[in-house]
Amino acid sequence: MANKNLNAAKTAKKDEFYTQLSDIERELQHYWKHFRGKTVLCNCDDPYESNFFKYFALRFNQLGLKKLICTCYNGSPMQGNELVFRFDDADSEPQKVAYKMEVTEVKDMNGDGAVDLSDVRYLLMNDKNVMSILQTGDFRSPECVALLKEADIVVSNPPFSLFREYIGQLMAYDKKFIIVGHQNAITYKEVFPLIKENKLWLGYGFKGGATHFYSPYEDTATAGNHKEDQIRVSGVNWFTNLEIPKRNEELDLVCRYSPEEYPKYDNYDAINVGRTQDIPMDYKGLMGVPITFLDKYNPNQFEIIWQASGNTRASAPREVLEIMGYTNHKEDRGGCGVVNGKRQYSRIIIRNKRL
Repeated sequence: MANKNLNAAKTAKKDEFYTQLSDIERELQHYWKHFRGKTVLCNCDDPYESNFFKYFALRFNQLGLKKLICTCYNGSPMQGNELVFRFDDADSEPQKVAYKMEVTEVKDMNGDGAVDLSDVRYLLMNDKNVMSILQTGDFRSPECVALLKEADIVVSNPPFSLFREYIGQLMAYDKKFIIVGHQNAITYKEVFPLIKENKLWLGYGFKGGATHFYSPYEDTATAGNHKEDQIRVSGVNWFTNLEIPKRNEELDLVCRYSPEEYPKYDNYDAINVGRTQDIPMDYKGLMGVPITFLDKYNPNQFEIIWQASGNTRASAPREVLEIMGYTNHKEDRGGCGVVNGKRQYSRIIIRNKRL
């Protein structure tokens, strides 16, 4: 049933997005020190097609990995398009079933002087590493949960429509992770408290907050953004709980506060800041900033109070509402900030810890 639901979600929500190797390389270069001696799990990644598998297989020795585990679910529409492994006979067609691939050794077995995917293929076909069939491959299934327990770090691009469940499972099993998610996930009631409590933060990100994924869906991007066999998706981020240098970078504040430039909200005691770069250097109170602020968030410089998006009053603890000074203003229903009767975009409520 779990795998049936996963397939239904992927079909209905269009969750089949395969990350480009260049995007993976650009992000993961900042995390190399975390991988040595670790078991890495890619639990939403078809070993046939996943660039996450390719990345870690090719750099297995360079990163000093202990083990790489990669799993996929039954019936992936992308399976068998690129990297194909056959384990019966050379003429057999690969079946679209759930696989588990475990790599513990990568050597230059074909003697060409380089470690590449042909070496991984050779090792798998000669029982040096293990590939076996799973029942469903659903990340929530008992067999995949057992693999999760074994892993030290999870790296994947999970189904966007199941992001809440996916991140909840990672937190429940206290796992380190680097995963791709949509920017909207920041405002989820299951995710935002993790950001506020510094249990989760944004990675280095995609250029311009958008990227192209390999996908079976039709690309609706403009001609200038179109890439063959890919689909452009905006508003995507990397989410992680691994320490990276970016977390300690200070946001340089150059603006000064004035009541005219920074009006207060009608429905709670905070000023509105339209752009992260406009955060005033000298304001001690609460400020509502765009959710894109989280890309620059340094927990030593700022404190996150709560979010002003969705039904803030319904999701915020009582002490947070008291701090924000919520009123019973008639425009308060949606929780977003209101300035002079005009509703603003979603905001993160912050305070400068240095003042």
